[in-house]
Amino acid sequence: MTNKYQKRIKNLPSDIAQMIGEIDRLKTAWVEGAKLDLEVLTRLKKSVLITSTGASTRIEGAKLSDDEVEKLLRGMSVDKFKNRDQQEVAGYFELLTNVFDSYQSIPFSESTIKFFHRELLKHVEKDRQHRGEYKKQENKVAIVNAVGDPVEIVFDTTLAYLTPKEMQEIVEWAQIALIEKKYHPLLIIGNLLVEFLKIHPFTDGNGRLSRILTNLLLLQQGFAYMPYISHEKLVEDNKPEYYVALRQSQKTFGTDKETIAPWLGFFFRILLEQSKRAVDLLSHEQTEKLLSPQQEVVWKYIAGVRESTPIAMAEATKVPRPTINQVLTKLLKLKKIERIGSGRGTRYRVMTGE
Repeated sequence: MTNKYQKRIKNLPSDIAQMIGEIDRLKTAWVEGAKLDLEVLTRLKKSVLITSTGASTRIEGAKLSDDEVEKLLRGMSVDKFKNRDQQEVAGYFELLTNVFDSYQSIPFSESTIKFFHRELLKHVEKDRQHRGEYKKQENKVAIVNAVGDPVEIVFDTTLAYLTPKEMQEIVEWAQIALIEKKYHPLLIIGNLLVEFLKIHPFTDGNGRLSRILTNLLLLQQGFAYMPYISHEKLVEDNKPEYYVALRQSQKTFGTDKETIAPWLGFFFRILLEQSKRAVDLLSHEQTEKLLSPQQEVVWKYIAGVRESTPIAMAEATKVPRPTINQVLTKLLKLKKIERIGSGRGTRYRVMTGE
C-alpha cells in the first residue's frame, strides 16, 4: 500500500520541485505581510465564497453565474431551492463556509469525507439515498456537453466493490504521511486528490468534494490565503487542462510507467497562480482592498502628497487620530509607506519605488 503511493512522488521532474519552492516562498510572503483588517478579510471571504461556489458547480455542468449564485443565496430559505443547480449551489456554499471558518478543528478522515458528502448533497433530493455512502454501482468520469449529456469518457474509475478498501488505503497513507513529514505536504495532498478522483468513491459529487478537500487540507497546512483567492475559479478557467492532466496521470495507474507528474504540474501551476494573486493583494495597486473605508481615506491622502505628519493627516481627512495611528501601523507593516524623522517631527510618505 505505502510503496505504491510513495513511488509516485519520487523522481519527479525538476520543474515540480521548482514550483513547490516558489509556492513556499509566496506562502511565507503572505504570512509575513498579511496583517489585514478583520473587516477586510470578512469582505474578501464573502466574495470568494460566491465565486468558488459558482465555479466549482459550473465545472460539473451547472449553469448559474456568480451573480445568480449571489442572488440565490441572499436571504433565501432552503425550500426555495427548486432545481438541482440551486440545490448543489446551496450545499457547496454552506460546506465551504464551514471549512473556511472551522478548518482547524476538522479532522481529516474517512468519516469526515463521508460527512462532507452528506453536507454537500443535503439539499439535493435525487441524491438522498446515497448521501455519505460509497458507490454501489460503477461510475465513469465524462466530459458533458451544454445540455449535460456525457460526450467523452475521461477515465474509468475504481470498481464499486473495491472502493472501501482503496479509500481506506489512500486516506490512511495521507494521514500518516502528513504526520511523518518525510515528503512535502503539497506532494501528499496532490497524490491524495488524484487518487480520490481516480477512485471516484461516491455516486455523485466527487469533483466538488475534491475541491472542498483541497481547501481543507491546504488551510490545515498553513496556506492561509485560501479563503481570499478562489482556487475553484482558477480550475474553472483552466478546465480543459484540468481534465487532460487527470487523464494523462490516471491512465498510467496500474502500469509499469505510473506517474502523477502531469497532474502535479497542473495542480501546482494553479496553486502557484493562486499564491501570486494572494501576494498581489499586498501590492500598491491592491492596497485599497485591504483597508477599511476610513483607513482607505488616509491611504489615498498619503498617496497624493509628498509627505505628511499624523496631525496634518487628521486635519485633512477628518479621520480621528487613533484611526490615523492604526492605518499608519498597518501601512508600515505592508511596506507601503516609510517613516521619516522622529518625535514630533515624524513624517510619512509612500515607500520609494512603490
